[in-house]
Amino acid sequence: MKPSHLHLDVQGHTDSPIILDRDISRIGQSTQTSDLRKTGSHPDYWYPLARTRDLKNGKTLGVSFAGEPIVLVRPKTGQVYALEDRCAHRQVPLHCGVVHGEHLQCGYHCWTYDQTGACIGVPYLGKEQPRPKGVRSYPCREAYGLIFVFPGAEEKLADAVFPDVSLEDDPHYQTRYLDRKVNCHYSFMHENLMDMNHQFLHRRLMGGIRTVFLGLRERDHALEVDYTFSRVKGSQPIGEKLILGSSKQTSDGPKHDVMTICTDYPYQTLKFWTAGSTEPALNLWNVYVPVDREQRTNHTFGLMMIRKPSFPGLIHLLWPFIVWFTDGIFAEDRWVVEEEQKAFDRQGADWNQEVFPAIQNLRALLRREGVSL
Repeated sequence: MKPSHLHLDVQGHTDSPIILDRDISRIGQSTQTSDLRKTGSHPDYWYPLARTRDLKNGKTLGVSFAGEPIVLVRPKTGQVYALEDRCAHRQVPLHCGVVHGEHLQCGYHCWTYDQTGACIGVPYLGKEQPRPKGVRSYPCREAYGLIFVFPGAEEKLADAVFPDVSLEDDPHYQTRYLDRKVNCHYSFMHENLMDMNHQFLHRRLMGGIRTVFLGLRERDHALEVDYTFSRVKGSQPIGEKLILGSSKQTSDGPKHDVMTICTDYPYQTLKFWTAGSTEPALNLWNVYVPVDREQRTNHTFGLMMIRKPSFPGLIHLLWPFIVWFTDGIFAEDRWVVEEEQKAFDRQGADWNQEVFPAIQNLRALLRREGVSL
């Protein structure tokens, strides 16, 4: 069945009816038989596996993608590269080895590997003797302060689009890095960010917020949802005001505050425009990298770009308050998705009764794009 599609009035007229392409009576009835929580993240994409700052010159760093151990290597000269993190000899981790020039030496018997994973040296073999088979290498790139690896099939690399974090180097924005492990399946993370109906969870920090769903759009490999918000209790918290600013009623830009959240598989973005603004006050880019083979833990990497106030240097004075506020929001979200994972593990299946069309369609997208575990 073709997923439902909602039509959004581009002027943001929230009183306009939302039109569904399918009978609304079918909402809540699953058309999928596969279990989303047992669907793996597809490897044929570029995934960040570490921060640039975490890999020093002449050092290694052991990371993983969906249970596959990978070693990142930064020679003192040359580019970072990535290899399978187990020596072909005794299978011990190569990240425990030594970087020698541009090569990596296993810390056990000093088998030596180059950037392609080829074994180029065994100390106790003569030069005329053939070298053993090496280890797998992975395409590797640095960008946006992150180290990306392509863990998928080599023949799919040419078709893989490298993510575009458009405002990362814009001088009008200050960037905060998100870097944390969360004990849940990556799908819970996608759902948590896309479903803004959970503002009650953040009532301590945000006060009384009513979420207004404007609609969604779908395209190949992507789903995009729009919201606006109204305050039903209390005043705007200072942390929220520092990040999102206050609405300015002008003839340009949106007529009300608009938040757009997009899962462009496997990445997820959130952009927030205050009324009257033509540039987003907040631009968030996230990806949830599965760590273990069962994909019950993910490493969340993200860049949160906040538009600087017009007064020079003010962002640096405000930054500690922004960090405190966002850490509080992230902590509540982390707690709740980990509770969702615990419930799934106790039940052994997904018992969720989902009624929100945006999340129904998101789940269908994640199942289509993922791989079976």
